Amino acid sequence: MRMAIIAICAVVLAAAIVVGIKQASDGTGVAGGPPRALTLAEVSKPIAGAPPDLAALRSRVNVLVDGGDQAFRAQLRALRGHPVVVNLWASSCGPCRYELPVFQHEALARGAQVAFLGVDVTDDRDEALKLAARFPMPYPSFSDPRANISVGRFRSQALPTTAFYDARGRLSIVHQGPFTDQSKLSDAIERYALR
Repeated sequence: MRMAIIAICAVVLAAAIVVGIKQASDGTGVAGGPPRALTLAEVSKPIAGAPPDLAALRSRVNVLVDGGDQAFRAQLRALRGHPVVVNLWASSCGPCRYELPVFQHEALARGAQVAFLGVDVTDDRDEALKLAARFPMPYPSFSDPRANISVGRFRSQALPTTAFYDARGRLSIVHQGPFTDQSKLSDAIERYALR
């Protein structure tokens, strides 16, 4: 009889733990973790109210752009007048994969007022394209095979790295490490890009 009561208590405790974890999570299986990854169709939808230059970025959703630092600088110049968030990533970077859904959601939420760009650092192109297929980015990424952008421009020591530009085109801060949830990225955008 005592063993039966212990078994029932163990089952009830296990069920309570499972229910608690499900209620605390946002669908990712990790409480407080990133939102679910979006599909290419979801990240490709037009953003209402976006000015023409930000709407033009949407025409290059999930594109890997060649041209290195020169192409990247030209894109930054074209976006002057808008805050810009630049996410440096690589397919081999676990924390990059973890935070990509955060960037997907935030880029869609702020796409009418903030430009987002990616930089694919020292990556094998095929692997980068596989990652982009798994986590489609609602913005273009610039290929950085020799780390000219990541190290030369941002002095990045590790990935992921995120750079924040204000609307005047001035680099506000370079953040090393992942953004583990959307509210942290949103707070950083408010503090460093929209100031």
